[in-house]
Amino acid sequence: MTETENEIPSNELPGQTSSQEALVKEEVVDYKDKYLRLLADAENSRRRLQKEKQDMMRFAIDSILAEILNPIDQLENALKFADQATGDVKNWALGFQMILSQFKEILASNGISPFTSEGELFDPTKHEAVEMEETDEALEGTILKEFVKGYRSGDRILRVARVKVAKKLQEKNHVDSEKK
Repeated sequence: MTETENEIPSNELPGQTSSQEALVKEEVVDYKDKYLRLLADAENSRRRLQKEKQDMMRFAIDSILAEILNPIDQLENALKFADQATGDVKNWALGFQMILSQFKEILASNGISPFTSEGELFDPTKHEAVEMEETDEALEGTILKEFVKGYRSGDRILRVARVKVAKKLQEKNHVDSEKK
């Protein structure tokens, strides 16, 4: 055998054919693809878990702050009458007004804000109708009065507003004809 016959081509291993080499290359590409997919899946899982953790923290904070809303409402209602009080009570009311301001700052710093409802159309995702009033002075479904303020945290409604809603005034002729 001559020296040239003993030489093995550089792209082939001893005892390996070109079809085996193609299979190995295909297998390498397949393993590389699987590896990259696993890396992407791991990164997606990490991001999803991080988002879920942030959402759980946000919901926990919102839940606690929602519990504080009722005492804040009661404090606001009590302070509405402070102007009618005597001198000493007015001084106390001034202190309570400062405390109320601090509570409102805490809510605002956590992204919680009240929304107004009077004059808007009733929206069941934002409002709870506790009273209806027949009137021809407002469109049906318009909110006439807000009894309890609604609050939102970002796009999410934290507490619905409790409101009085306008109802279409029924005509007397219509009522009289039903009685006959």
